Amino acid sequence: MSNPETEWLQRSLQGDEDAFACLVERYQNPVFNLCYRMLGDEFEAEDAAQETFWRAYQHLQRYDPQRSFITWLLSIAAHYCIDQQRKKHMPILAIDDLLEETLPDQAPDPERKTSQTEEQTAMRKLLETLNAQDRAAIVLRYWYDFSEEEIARALNLSASAVKSRLFRSRQALAHQWQVEAAKTAGKERKQDESPAF
Repeated sequence: MSNPETEWLQRSLQGDEDAFACLVERYQNPVFNLCYRMLGDEFEAEDAAQETFWRAYQHLQRYDPQRSFITWLLSIAAHYCIDQQRKKHMPILAIDDLLEETLPDQAPDPERKTSQTEEQTAMRKLLETLNAQDRAAIVLRYWYDFSEEEIARALNLSASAVKSRLFRSRQALAHQWQVEAAKTAGKERKQDESPAF
């Protein structure tokens, strides 16, 4: 943590609301993005981000300074989003910006953009098949680069349980991706074979 963040955190621990507002401003984007990835709805993500910061403020005395503040904050967000999904008993929607985050920005290319959108939609459908904790583990690992130990602390799991969840989820996603790719290829083949009138 850089010096201003350390100072803001120390002042926040002493009850300085302005210092905590600086922390909120600093971390609002990563918290919102995590909530959006897990909930799939902009308005729900905004509510979840606000709730995350409120809970962090209420429980700031429980923060362990040996731990990264952003890791602690994202753990609160992940738990809240998992709880929200469990309450709704519905699948979690996937990441809309998956490829935009991982691919370099290039000149406008309509074909690439169309392909990108199709892949985002496919990934959204695949991630919907994972349960809330598996989804959280995948998001924290591959979009936030959390270590297995950090994920374990964030989700209150053992490190071996995290490894197992990540392994199973990757296998399931890879298998499902192949199945969907085969279906798409079959549909395209049928369209190519259709007689033209």
